[in-house]
Amino acid sequence: MAQKGSISVNTENIFPIIKKFLYSDHDIFLRELVANATDASQKLQKLAGIGDFKGELGDLTIRIKVDKDKKTLIISDRGIGMTEAEVMKYINQVAFSGATEFVEKFKDIDTTSIIGKFGLGFYSAFMVAEKVELVTKSYQDAPAVKWTCDGSTEFSIEEVEKADRGTDIILYLNSDSEEFLEDIKVRDILNRYCRFMPISIVFGKDTEKIKEGEEEKTVEKDHVINSVQPLYARDPQSLKDEDYLNFYRELYPMAEDPLFWIHLNVDYPFNLTGILYFPKVKNDITLHKDKIQLYSRQVFITDNVENIVPEFLRLMHGVIDSPDIPLNVSRSYLQSDANVKKISNYITRKVADKLEELFKNDRVLFEQKWESIGLFVKYGMVTDEKFFEKAQKFCLYESLDSKFFTLEEYKEKIKDNQVDKDGNYTLIYTSSPSQQDIFIRAAKNRGFDVLKMDALIDNHFISNVEYKLEKVRMKRVDADTVDKLVETDSKLDVALTEEQKKEVDSIFKKATGNDKLDLEVAAMSGDEMPVSIVRPEFMRRMMEMQELSGGNGGMFGFNGFGAEKVMVNGNHPLIQKLLKETEEKQGQLARQAYDLALLAQGMLKGEALTNFIHRSLEIVD
Repeated sequence: MAQKGSISVNTENIFPIIKKFLYSDHDIFLRELVANATDASQKLQKLAGIGDFKGELGDLTIRIKVDKDKKTLIISDRGIGMTEAEVMKYINQVAFSGATEFVEKFKDIDTTSIIGKFGLGFYSAFMVAEKVELVTKSYQDAPAVKWTCDGSTEFSIEEVEKADRGTDIILYLNSDSEEFLEDIKVRDILNRYCRFMPISIVFGKDTEKIKEGEEEKTVEKDHVINSVQPLYARDPQSLKDEDYLNFYRELYPMAEDPLFWIHLNVDYPFNLTGILYFPKVKNDITLHKDKIQLYSRQVFITDNVENIVPEFLRLMHGVIDSPDIPLNVSRSYLQSDANVKKISNYITRKVADKLEELFKNDRVLFEQKWESIGLFVKYGMVTDEKFFEKAQKFCLYESLDSKFFTLEEYKEKIKDNQVDKDGNYTLIYTSSPSQQDIFIRAAKNRGFDVLKMDALIDNHFISNVEYKLEKVRMKRVDADTVDKLVETDSKLDVALTEEQKKEVDSIFKKATGNDKLDLEVAAMSGDEMPVSIVRPEFMRRMMEMQELSGGNGGMFGFNGFGAEKVMVNGNHPLIQKLLKETEEKQGQLARQAYDLALLAQGMLKGEALTNFIHRSLEIVD
């Protein structure tokens, strides 16, 4: 005879809470119910292992079925099952003290994990079901029972016939949740959350053709969702490179093969397994971020690993599995959690060790892959203090002739020619070899070496290196006139009087129609350009950082707050000639020299470019 009752402990609040917190993540109900079935199956395996269960384990496969006619979704296991007393205890007496207090305490909760961690795993069924039946038979000698509830606080429980041990959960889906009657939807959820669960999960059928003698037959086979022993959970010594590559292709079917990988496996002072891959990263970092999948005991939790994995390592791809990451708390709490900090530090150290090992063992290969590796390394040095210290050993600087140096090696290379009057090593670089070619040639003519720094991360990296390292300065090749890139005590004299300098200043401002032009008549070598436009390092970096962060750089724009400066070479023959010409000719020559300087910086456009072309033709003619 069925008995009836009310679910206890403030449960009038449970169902609204479930819907309130998890409405946007309602797919998770299936993960929770399958995870419960997995737990029940593993418990039976453990009991058999210690001799408390002496029967046959048999097939422990978890089976999921959809019945569109009855509008039911059924999750069945052959695990430990429950007695009537256990149903009353575990299903009716929810294991926490008051839903209202719970909500107040955990307002900032991670909604992807609220259910399982607070005794609500089974009740997540009511997010999608108008009625739930639980039919269960314990592995012990006890009658099977059926528990029924319609989402209110009322339930019924009765003895029923059930041939086999285990539990069937039958969800009668509500009208808003009929999408879960579609095979493709259910399979998609199972593939996302359950692909590595440790007990086989079957949903639907696959067909395949087999030969029997001369005949070919089509047969149906159970479609197994998961790999019960995923690659990351296996002994690294038993694995080959092809195994790791195949696993990567399974995780990221559309991606290029990775550069290399790290197999994580530690059980003290925390538990962590996983495989992290270095993908071939292009310049757009955001395309590669947040591809790491986080699991707990082979159950997928999230691919948002912020505060768990260091910022720069979120460029990596792969899987991390740890039961020691507290998934049931707010993300702000994660930052101060001891285990999370240990895990984060451990991953950082393992990545640094792997990179150093690759650098030492095969530097040629390391250099060949530097375009991608360099983004990881530089991003890490910018965002992680500990990684910065380790990475100095293998961070490479590439010169324009495609040779690579560590910082110490590069300092040795430039010590005779690029150390300024204060003892600072001046690293001269280009961010665009083609656009800055004229400045590069001038620097090389002075015997300077030029580095290539053309990745998006380089602007931040350069500033970071200068900030953290003593006696190292970095200047872009167009940051000043070539004679001032490396500041020395020697000074050139300008072949103009102060009056002539003022006259040159006036000629150029009149020719450009800009009396606020930031112009300096400087002492330069006679073989330098008559006019150069330079971009002082500090202000240019400020402008670029503003652009990278979403601003338009307007306050630092051309002729704005010092982003560009016009340098007139007081020792160039053209400037000497300029002073002797008629006023009209002065204007024409000054404008032409100024436009040439703009052209060298890629800044001559539109009407100004058209006028320059016409003027050039007139001069030639």
